[in-house]
Amino acid sequence: MNDNQLLRYSRHILLPQIGYEGQEKLTQGHALIVGAGGLGSPVALYLAAGGVGQLTICDYDTVDMTNLQRQIIHTTQSVGINKAASAQQTLQAINPEVTVHTIQERSTEAQFEALAAKADVVIDCSDNFNTRYTLNRICVKLRKPLVSGAAIGFEGQVTVFDLRHDSSPCYHCLFPDTGGEEGMRCAENGVFAPLVGMIGTTQAAEAMKLLLGLGVSLEGRLLLLDVQAMEWRSIKLSRDPSCKVCGHAA
Repeated sequence: MNDNQLLRYSRHILLPQIGYEGQEKLTQGHALIVGAGGLGSPVALYLAAGGVGQLTICDYDTVDMTNLQRQIIHTTQSVGINKAASAQQTLQAINPEVTVHTIQERSTEAQFEALAAKADVVIDCSDNFNTRYTLNRICVKLRKPLVSGAAIGFEGQVTVFDLRHDSSPCYHCLFPDTGGEEGMRCAENGVFAPLVGMIGTTQAAEAMKLLLGLGVSLEGRLLLLDVQAMEWRSIKLSRDPSCKVCGHAA
């Protein structure tokens, strides 16, 4: 690290659990962030500020005025701009030490797989089941850790599927794909602005821990947040032996 980096990341380096060696791991790390909306905003902001060396951000959507209530990486001047490109502008202003790659078109499964293969951690900040199932299949295949989050209304959830481990459940174990509805989206149902920040920031923390090899991840645990009651609950998750993606039936 150069002198500017040593100064910028000094509060990380002062933590004995991170230190110089840990910060070096972050600066050499590469995270794939799928979605630059409500969840992707705090994820990208904290990973960039914290010094994760490479970020690849995928989002084919453009910034809309209705996004600005919660998607804090974008500004009023970003309206009409691709979200990944808007995020890149903000992140480079915050930390020019970080390299930000953008994918500004809708990605196929093959394209996502190529991107995930280059990353150390995949962070699912999407808002639809199709993308979540796709990323899960890829991470199972490539044995990549997947940090998953979701938020709607006043409720959110976050977990880690560390698919480097044979014992880890996958997203399909938790939510089997029945080919049904796409699920609820913020555009149709609304979302409390700080909720996505709380879930996204938790995703950022889990991703950084994975890159650092620090602490205990949320693998095997699903955190559920009810903001109205300001209550977190933890549910244990187990791998489904009959899962069609990661189990014996795969």
